[in-house]
Amino acid sequence: MASQMRSGVPSNNPACIEVDHPLCDFLPSKSTAAIRGCLAAVVEEAFVGKTGQTSKLALRIFCVAVSFANFSAHGQPPKSKTQGDCSLAIVSRLVANRANVCDSGTVLRLAQAGQVYQQNQLGIASFLALGPDYNSRDALKWFQKAALNGYAPAQVNLAVMYVNGWGTPQNYGAALRWLEAASEQHYARADFNLGILYMQGTGVRRDFEEAHRRFQKAADAGDTSAQTNLGYLYDQGLGVTRNAATAFSWYSKAAESGNPLAENNLGDMYLRGEGVAQDNAEAFNWFQNAADQGHTGARIKLAYMYAQGRGTKPDPEHAYALLTAASQAGDNRGQELLSSLERLLSTQQISSAKMRAASLKSEAQSFMAATSLAP
Repeated sequence: MASQMRSGVPSNNPACIEVDHPLCDFLPSKSTAAIRGCLAAVVEEAFVGKTGQTSKLALRIFCVAVSFANFSAHGQPPKSKTQGDCSLAIVSRLVANRANVCDSGTVLRLAQAGQVYQQNQLGIASFLALGPDYNSRDALKWFQKAALNGYAPAQVNLAVMYVNGWGTPQNYGAALRWLEAASEQHYARADFNLGILYMQGTGVRRDFEEAHRRFQKAADAGDTSAQTNLGYLYDQGLGVTRNAATAFSWYSKAAESGNPLAENNLGDMYLRGEGVAQDNAEAFNWFQNAADQGHTGARIKLAYMYAQGRGTKPDPEHAYALLTAASQAGDNRGQELLSSLERLLSTQQISSAKMRAASLKSEAQSFMAATSLAP
């Protein structure tokens, strides 16, 4: 069976924005052009380390926190000053956004009049350069305006700009101040981000106990990424006493809300019988859920299960398709099994599996569009 691949963070393709609620949080300094180019292929982002890296990464690689508002799953942001939230259509298409859709002129007019929701909207559109009227240079300006007016999502976004040095010199002190300001408003995504900084030791002294406190606060507010990372701390005994049962509980909570990283980690615990009775069928189901969202680690594990007939009927051709899809997404940890299967399958079976791998990519993109990208 493949080596253990539980993780607290997506890391296989750090230049890719994870379109979640909000889009994501931090990312190592990459060009915004690369990030925008990756947005269209958002499901190609994988949640475990590349071959050669440790298979149990503890940190969520900094994903861009273009934090959209109105997400009960991650804590309710403060009310904006506008009497009726009015969203850009192009931004609404990126997230499940129930705000009224307005034309760009109306949004700009409201933003210029001091409406923080619209200011943040323009910051998002400008950062991602979502049209000819937007450019990344304006993102910092709009986030600053909304942040100074106390809008927590914009405060988080502004912190991301400072962390990565986008449109401004890198400034961890400023980033921490803005995240703390949003945290004081009980905006869960801010505490999740602070947890990552303390876990990573970025701009602060590494402190797993403080990371635990931040993740706990965000997890209690419903942030599934924080729940997953909190589970990982208990899984690995970082800042807390190692407790597989508690890790299982947090992974379960996040997985039941559809977090693919949590689904993968939960499947791994069922597979190994850690924190729960060993159950191949349950492991298979959770890996399948994560794989359906493009999680390459889960696809590799499913491939081993299909190849060995664990929790399902043996199907080496489908195993080959899953491994090929993962490899095409940049995760090559299944190469040994892939080579073995090539010697077992006929030329026709390999050709059919490769076609299936292409359809898996398309299906995963459609799934993401239907869940995270719906207007």
